Amino acid sequence: MDITILDFAIIVSASIGYFISIALVTSSFYKNRANNYLSLSLFLLTSLTVLDWCDIENYVFQFLNSIMLDLLFGVTLFTYFLIQIQHNYLKKRWYNWLYAFFFSAVIIEIVITFLHAGFNLYSPDFDALIYYIKYFGSFGYNTFLIFWARNLIKKSNTISEEKKRWLLRLNLFMMCIAISWILSHIEPYVFDSEYTTDFLWILISFLTWWILYYGVFKLQIVVQKDEIHQYLISKKIHGTQAKKKISETTVSKIITQLYILMEDEELYKNPLLSRLDLANRLGTSEGYLSQIINQEINKSVIQFVNEYRIEAAKNLLKDPVFNKYSLEAIGMESGFKSKSAFYSAFKKSLEMSPGAFRKLQKTS
Repeated sequence: MDITILDFAIIVSASIGYFISIALVTSSFYKNRANNYLSLSLFLLTSLTVLDWCDIENYVFQFLNSIMLDLLFGVTLFTYFLIQIQHNYLKKRWYNWLYAFFFSAVIIEIVITFLHAGFNLYSPDFDALIYYIKYFGSFGYNTFLIFWARNLIKKSNTISEEKKRWLLRLNLFMMCIAISWILSHIEPYVFDSEYTTDFLWILISFLTWWILYYGVFKLQIVVQKDEIHQYLISKKIHGTQAKKKISETTVSKIITQLYILMEDEELYKNPLLSRLDLANRLGTSEGYLSQIINQEINKSVIQFVNEYRIEAAKNLLKDPVFNKYSLEAIGMESGFKSKSAFYSAFKKSLEMSPGAFRKLQKTS
């Protein structure tokens, strides 16, 4: 049998999906309550894709494809979002009733299967009606849960802005998958083209890979960054352990205020900090700020800010407490916008990568 691009995309995405699902519940790096639900969600999503794609003439597979696993998928994913934002809905008695739709679908399917097999009661029209009720009801229910979760994430004040952005992006990908899924089911009645169906299934597979990336790896980095930040707050440890001495030749009041903003308020930890932001805080213009920093400190604004970020990163990399955290999470906590920006600035300053610096501290 020839393997098409669609077959290859689904095989690869299914393999990755099952692998990550297992890794989430076995790896100490990722293992936590939220990721347990994400693992189950990915396992169900992968299984639904495989079952729809394979179309295997087997009683067990046909039954699994009929009991509406997608209703279970929607609730587990919704639970994942609730855990991430620490929402009190998880403690409500009515919460468990969200699973009622799935168990009702299972019971209905068992009854229908029994009637077909035991009493030979079969009606194509009735089966078609049940099919449309189940699938479009499932789509509506899952869409409702996705939008509900999105609304709760937006309103949440228990998580950082970075984490909120990642969760909203993951939620958006789930919306795209839901739309692609429903289009793949109604497409034969609209376009009647196998190429359109293939495109939709490839899109679903592609979005699954993105979910793995944003929902697992990138979000874990944000979680680590938040843990580091909370630890520093609890211990009242700042990125720079000693304040820089202001040179006697530094007479500008703006430069004195700039040092205070960096050392007392740690503005450098804001990855979106711009020259305009600094100028506004100091009550001056961007041009004059750049000019006076260059004249009195002989640096550009970005060089000046990055010095603080690099010093904060060095302090974290030296401390064994933070050895379990990734380099990217340390870079984010220090104020760098991306992994590449962190590596580039660090290597330019110390002529070695953050990883090499950490190894050097461990051996010294």
